[in-house]
This record gives sequence, structure tokens and C-alpha cells, in this order.
Amino acid sequence: MQKNINKFIIAAALVIGLFIAVQPVLASVAEIENQLHAAAEEGAGYGKPQDPRTTAATIIRAGLQLIGIVFIILIIYAGATWMMAGGNEDSIEKAKKIIKAAIIGLIIVVSAYSITYFAAYLAAGGRADALRTGTLPESTLPFNPN
Repeated sequence: MQKNINKFIIAAALVIGLFIAVQPVLASVAEIENQLHAAAEEGAGYGKPQDPRTTAATIIRAGLQLIGIVFIILIIYAGATWMMAGGNEDSIEKAKKIIKAAIIGLIIVVSAYSITYFAAYLAAGGRADALRTGTLPESTLPFNPN
């Protein structure tokens, strides 16, 4: 008998809690349409469209910069390892290997960065300012965004 009373109390508390927690929706269709029309007139606020070539070049350059930072950190780590080796030849050799690998990687990243910049420069029609601003003149766009 006690179990049935406990179940009834729990069920009643859940039902009453549901009615208290649920709020009625008072938005009308006309109000929603007015908000949609106002948002359509303002636009999304993203500004002018960017050329995909410039966007791709920007993403690639950012990735190469991040990898370059990783190689600089590796060189600093290897230098610290060498400084703290205390005459231990194994630690010194490990540090030398890390420095050699980091320098080779840094050369590769700098080369890739310069090739990417040059390719983006050519894709932008020889305009370096287009690479900085991210916008290209209408004549070089592969499609008409308007």
C-alpha cells in the first residue's frame, strides 16, 4: 500500500512539474514573418563575397605559419636539451638530430610558403593587394557573385 502511495505522489509531482515548466508560445505567424522580412532586408552581415582562390591561399598560409611555429619550438626545445645535457653524449646527439630535422623542416615550410604565396599572387592576377584584402577585382572573378 505504501509503494502505491509513493508512486502516486511521484507521478503527481511529475505531472504538476510539467505544467509549471511548460510555457505557452505566444508568437504569431505574422510576427515571425515580420522578423524574417526585417532580417532579409538587413542581410547576413558578412560583407562582400570573397574569391575562393584567395580564401584557399589564406588557409594554406595560416597552416604553414602554424607549422613554422612548431619548428621554431622544436629548435628551442633541442637547444634547451643540449644546454641541460651536462656532458651526456646521448642527450647531445639527440639534440643535434632534433635541430637538424627542425632546420630541414623549416626550409621545407618556408619553401612551401613562398610557392603558395607566388601561386596565390598569380591566381589573383598579379595583384598583391588582393592577397592582403581578400577581395579581387570583378574582372578576375570566376563567377559573378551578384
